Amino acid sequence: MQLERNAFIGCDSDYENSHIVIFGAPFDSTTSYRPGTRFGSRAIRSESYGIETYSPYQDKDLTDYSVYDAGDLELCIGSSELALKQIEDTANEILSDNKIPLMLGGEHLVTLGAVKSVYRKYNDLYIIQFDAHADLRNDYLGVKNSHACVMRRCYELVGEKHIYQFGIRSGEREEFTFAQKHTIMNRFNLDRIDDCVKALKGKNVYLTIDLDVLDPSIFPGTGTPEAGGVSFTELLNAVMKLKELNIVGLDMNELSPPYDASGVSTAVACKLLREILLMML
Repeated sequence: MQLERNAFIGCDSDYENSHIVIFGAPFDSTTSYRPGTRFGSRAIRSESYGIETYSPYQDKDLTDYSVYDAGDLELCIGSSELALKQIEDTANEILSDNKIPLMLGGEHLVTLGAVKSVYRKYNDLYIIQFDAHADLRNDYLGVKNSHACVMRRCYELVGEKHIYQFGIRSGEREEFTFAQKHTIMNRFNLDRIDDCVKALKGKNVYLTIDLDVLDPSIFPGTGTPEAGGVSFTELLNAVMKLKELNIVGLDMNELSPPYDASGVSTAVACKLLREILLMML
């Protein structure tokens, strides 16, 4: 596999020897408020050289492991269906080689393409979602494949109570009503992550992180900022607890660099990605 190479720091190993494969999905065509997340994955790579490969949190270094960064897909910006199919095909290739796909968005809709692929291989799949938004609308302005609907589409794949949602603090009333019946939602914070880990031990898990779960005072560079989010330390601590789980696919999305000229949001995303990778290795 060879896409456009500009590897995240410490992730320039060859494909064959790498257990985790990073790829970018620069797509934001269904963004309902402020576009720009299509630039997120490229910004994360280019700015990653402002951090070290070593993590003092975990006493690990990316240079001691093999991770392959395949670069960004060239997605069809004008068609969400075609873009999702391209993402699904890429994840299929990675999974067929018994590797773990780690996708960088892009808007949150890109998760659906990856989840379709992972679900095909692991049909008893659970999803952990860190997010400010429920993303459980049945449609948004008549469109069913929208970033506002992505977890509803994922629910239709994985089924009842297979989605654990954390940090949710925004959505329509109907989304919260739906969640009470069909998902396991932790509103506003990440407090029940220990219960989630206990429940999902031995299960196949897909992790999706919408970076707007972070408070906009920490992470302003996103398309739909929501006040009242968690801190970086809270998110990092929650992610570290997931190392006990069998994570078979994951993504991180919704960085929109144009909305944070300081570059702090991109730096936060880089550091979180480093810690996620080392947690997985």
